[in-house]
Amino acid sequence: MTGKKDSYRQIMKATSVFGGVQVFQILISIIRSKFVAVLLGPTGMGVVGLLTTTTGLVNGLTNFGLGTIAVKSISEAANTGDEKRISTVVTVLRRMVWISGMLGALVTLVFSPWLSEVTFGNREYTLSFIWISVTLLLNQLATGELVTLQALRRIQHLAKANLYGSLVGLFVTVPLYYLFGMDGIVPVIIITAFLTFFFAWYFARKIKLEKVTVSGEKTIAEGKSMMGTGFIISLSGLVALITGYLVRIYINHAGGVDDVGFYTAGFTLINTYVGMVFTAMGTDYFPGLSRVATDNALCRESINQQSEIALLLLAPILIVFLVFVNLAVLILYSSEFLVISGMIYWAALGVFFKAVSWAIAFVFLAKGEGKLYFWNELGGSLYMLVFGVLGFRRGGLDGLGFAFMVSYMVYLIQVFIIAKVKYNFSFDSVFKKIFTIQFLLALLTFVVVNFIGRPYSYLMGIWLIAISSWYSFRELEKRIGIKDLAQNFIRKIKRK
Repeated sequence: MTGKKDSYRQIMKATSVFGGVQVFQILISIIRSKFVAVLLGPTGMGVVGLLTTTTGLVNGLTNFGLGTIAVKSISEAANTGDEKRISTVVTVLRRMVWISGMLGALVTLVFSPWLSEVTFGNREYTLSFIWISVTLLLNQLATGELVTLQALRRIQHLAKANLYGSLVGLFVTVPLYYLFGMDGIVPVIIITAFLTFFFAWYFARKIKLEKVTVSGEKTIAEGKSMMGTGFIISLSGLVALITGYLVRIYINHAGGVDDVGFYTAGFTLINTYVGMVFTAMGTDYFPGLSRVATDNALCRESINQQSEIALLLLAPILIVFLVFVNLAVLILYSSEFLVISGMIYWAALGVFFKAVSWAIAFVFLAKGEGKLYFWNELGGSLYMLVFGVLGFRRGGLDGLGFAFMVSYMVYLIQVFIIAKVKYNFSFDSVFKKIFTIQFLLALLTFVVVNFIGRPYSYLMGIWLIAISSWYSFRELEKRIGIKDLAQNFIRKIKRK
């Protein structure tokens, strides 16, 4: 039982450390967005978005998924305890990110006139793409260092690298936009990429690795394995990007630009604030799962534990969203955006299914099943596209939220069946109980906020938030001993 509690505590430790950083980064993002909106206006924000989105697509084509597959490779090496093997894999990764980064920079440089034409409808931004081509190299080099920190579970250093990069970036961004306006966009993009790389490099250098000599043949052999599987992963990411793009194109065609804006705002809201939990947990979860990938029983235990923690943390947050979504929209956007409330209601319920399917899908990567992962994600993207189009056609913005929920319900069934057949995966009774209770509480909240008038819906909603929070606390206490951890923390403070 002690070993199991330690496992739960490791999940919570990584989540709390990186989750705190995520909260801080969200605050920085809000502050930066406000300043950019004021100093550059909608046009400036649009230019920034188009430049970064375009280079992001190029990066998706040329990064070979190294940011994901290398986590598995280094984690597996770390699991052997062989310091020489760990150093070899890290050395190969650092060489591979140079190659993929240079490729991305070269593609952006060579095709800069065409990228400007396709993105902006003219060639006025050719020089901008030429300058920011260097960011594809810097970002890929940063990825190599951050991946090393993640795979070796240096969570504190990883958190600091992200935190310092965001904070210093904020202090650089605002003055440059204030002084140079639109002319500051390209310098800000380049400097931000450099800062991200610098802090990633600085903290990664704190890891003491054994000095090894890796031949060209060894680099090619190791790198070929990484890039082969990684390329399939990068294709999966591109499919998701293309799917999102096609859904937006349809919404624009069938509705209008405003509807595209509402769609973007709604899912940005829920993905940003709920997504921080996924990001925080995924930072330690994938390396840990990769370490036990050869043992189906340990994989099953790890997935169930991660799913339990995900639901216990997310459920109260999602119920808060359901109760106070209108208030959140007014604070972060304006009264014009209140039309997205219905969409967020459905999407919040969909996150329950997303959380569980997310935990299972990682096992395909952990086991090195790159092709299976690609086909699985392709299926998920197709559900999003088909249900998204049908949802908007039948129910407008609310239909998009409903489509999100249905897509992840179907996707969960898909990943469960695949994992069941290939790896003998199953949910344990404890997880089923947690899911049932928390989802029913969320469903009851959904009914309350949609069919009972204010202020009674708020009063009942607050009670439901309290019940969900109490249940989550009770279950977390069983797994990690929150009270004991709090008392130990207080004792440490008193000693200081």
